[in-house]
Amino acid sequence: MTPTTSAGHLFGPDNLPYGVFSPPGGSPRIGVRLGDDVLDVAALLGDASLATSTLNPFMAQGPERWAEVRAGVMEAVRDEIDPAVSHSLADVRLHLPFDVADYVVFYASEHHATNLGRLFRPDSAPLLPNWKHLPVGYHGRAGTVVVSGTDIARPSGQRKPPADATPTFGPSRRLDIEVELGFVVGVGTPADDPIAPDEFDKHVFGVVVVNDWSARDIQAWEYVPLGPNLGKSFATSISAWVVPFAALQAARIPTTLQQPQVLPHLRASQDWGLDIGFTVEWNGVAVSSPNYRDMYWSPAQMLAHMTSNGASARTGDLFASGTISGPEPDQRGSFIELSWNGAQPVTLNGENRTFLEDGDNVTITATALGASGRRIGLGDVTGTVRPARRPTHE
Repeated sequence: MTPTTSAGHLFGPDNLPYGVFSPPGGSPRIGVRLGDDVLDVAALLGDASLATSTLNPFMAQGPERWAEVRAGVMEAVRDEIDPAVSHSLADVRLHLPFDVADYVVFYASEHHATNLGRLFRPDSAPLLPNWKHLPVGYHGRAGTVVVSGTDIARPSGQRKPPADATPTFGPSRRLDIEVELGFVVGVGTPADDPIAPDEFDKHVFGVVVVNDWSARDIQAWEYVPLGPNLGKSFATSISAWVVPFAALQAARIPTTLQQPQVLPHLRASQDWGLDIGFTVEWNGVAVSSPNYRDMYWSPAQMLAHMTSNGASARTGDLFASGTISGPEPDQRGSFIELSWNGAQPVTLNGENRTFLEDGDNVTITATALGASGRRIGLGDVTGTVRPARRPTHE
């Protein structure tokens, strides 16, 4: 592919996200997407240090190295590209782009938190007292983060609807999605070395699109008093491409006005709001279009809070925003919100639907404004629901 054929593409020369791919008959290696091709970065730049099967070693080298490699790739793609370093996207296998060290999920959308508060606590204030003072989150399971395209087995667990006297064990009946944006830590920190909000871009390499699959019935029974566990830990899907923050500078917007004023350790002089639009397709039908610009807590505040107690950060840490929802019904980033907990079914290909059924496919895509003034793509995260595995006790 030449620059002229890729310039108007969502993955044109002002994007250049990183991933890990295997060419036909070859081993995994770092690649950069340009249009509908994948470029072998080590071969493109003649840099053997980039001939690795995960992004972690490269990400750990820090911002100066990130800028150097990106500048080299941008320079290389201005000219005709050697066919020996280019592979058609259709011919390669995409892998999880980095080794996930730790995984933390936040709850940063005021619209989402308010919707769930109204659903589950109709006689109380939608937001709990701490919500506007800190970005609420929980520690997830890094070992079940999978790359886009991986099938998702319906999880089994304990469920107890309010009308039932006792719990039962079996496949989730209320399987859901969550549209999220994930942030990938490149440069970690030792313990007891908190990261201030204004140090965010020294540590975070880029972003991925996230679908944090959720079993709402399992979650509802187990989450009191300690929070999500088996209702969330079975699978989290991420896009195959990590878009570096260098490609997202035009998408930065002011952080949402926060009242009351946050405590000093969460205050920043830089704006880290992001105007990134998402589309959710359920069995090929677009059902929702949330935008990250509506989020209350910024990613810089999430990282600052995550390390404020002295916890270390590591290369490959993934922290996700939590469900991205907007103020309108068609901007809700989960099916529990779209169907209002099943009370307002979604019409899908002539059927009334609430939660996911076996065989359903969900694809989440995202785009942002690029440096050229055109949209750039963050890729997609897709997954198809498979039937639950047979329980081992049967």
